[in-house]
Amino acid sequence: MNQINPKKLLNSKWTATEPRNKEKHFIVTEVEFDEQLNVVRCVVEAVMSKRETVVDWRRFKDASIWKLGWV
Repeated sequence: MNQINPKKLLNSKWTATEPRNKEKHFIVTEVEFDEQLNVVRCVVEAVMSKRETVVDWRRFKDASIWKLGWV
């Protein structure tokens, strides 16, 4: 399990364990918080294609899906 601090998500780098559309490396480009400082929106951008996708930030905790950094 990856340890994640929601306040440090912005600009963090991630590697997908099962790439789709030849996209493997991602960077978090946008994080939105509500009034209680809970993450309500997290956007990742594929490094190669620059395509942006909204993801559930809690899925980053699952090491079988995401690896911290660019591996």
